[in-house]
Amino acid sequence: MRGGVYTRAVSVAVRLGAIGLGALTWLPGGSVNWARWIVVSLLAYMLLTYVVARRVESKRQATDRLATAMVTSAFLVVLLPLVSVVWTVVERGSNRFDSTFYTETMRGVFGEIEGGGYHAVVGTLVVTALTALMSVPFGLFTAIYLVEYSSKSSRFSRAVQALVDVMTGIPSIVAGLFAYAFFVFLDGIPVLTALSTGVGHRSGLAGAVALTLLMTPVVIRASEEMLRLVPNELREASYALGVPKWKTIVKVVLPTAIAGILTGVVLAVARVIGETAPLLVTVGLAQDTNWNPFEGRMTTLSVYTYYQYVQPGVPPQVGQDRAWAAALSLVIIVGILFTIARVLSTILKPKGLK
Repeated sequence: MRGGVYTRAVSVAVRLGAIGLGALTWLPGGSVNWARWIVVSLLAYMLLTYVVARRVESKRQATDRLATAMVTSAFLVVLLPLVSVVWTVVERGSNRFDSTFYTETMRGVFGEIEGGGYHAVVGTLVVTALTALMSVPFGLFTAIYLVEYSSKSSRFSRAVQALVDVMTGIPSIVAGLFAYAFFVFLDGIPVLTALSTGVGHRSGLAGAVALTLLMTPVVIRASEEMLRLVPNELREASYALGVPKWKTIVKVVLPTAIAGILTGVVLAVARVIGETAPLLVTVGLAQDTNWNPFEGRMTTLSVYTYYQYVQPGVPPQVGQDRAWAAALSLVIIVGILFTIARVLSTILKPKGLK
């Protein structure tokens, strides 16, 4: 049979056979064990791919198909947890995914009263917007300095890069404690006392400062990599026409890298929008809507989810449904941000790169 062709039909038959072999694992227990089914199916897929390809093709081609099957199986193994998480959040969060959840707060909610997370959605958007407002300019300007102005031999640039690496791995609770201590420290400075209420200070601004420490290094790294991907020939062509360096960066470099920069910014926002530990310390929990990030406690969706799940009340199912609905809201917000970023990157991308 050697010398034949490993056609698409053969490939489909191999996959169906592997799934069938995995289904045989139901027999001993009499019920579906998804983990066992998936593992056995993937192993059978790799084995059948090699055996069948070895029969109809050469040894080298069979080895190549085995390697492809292994890579595909590894991708599916990595993808499964993501699909499982999204499916669980959508399934459980849909129980309270209604207009009531997005129009009511937790003020005066006891027992079986449904309540809502409107105030948590507002707090999340306000704190995240304030964080992005501080992080994106600092991160982008730092990346521009590292790529366009600093030299590799500069001690200062090496120190900045080392500091960014350290900040990338900083625990989130440390950022929260720093922001808390920072605003308590402001209470001792007469001119800045208005920004602090002393020990026990809670505000959206404090939470934004904590998240800025976590978001800025991600923005720096993402923007730096995108700026380095811009060909030097574009810069040199601009310089040859007598264009100043700052205008070359604004008119040539940034538009060329804007798609990657926007994606990096959205990734950074997704990194911090679900943080809970620093916001427990700096923002606290409120039962009603607070639009003012400079005064008073606020509630974000992550903190709301945490408290609704660990302190659901009686009956507990009502609070847990609110927690899953808040988690689903976070997923939806991140999805919307990614969609907006992709649309903007397509619109702002130079015509020659579309």
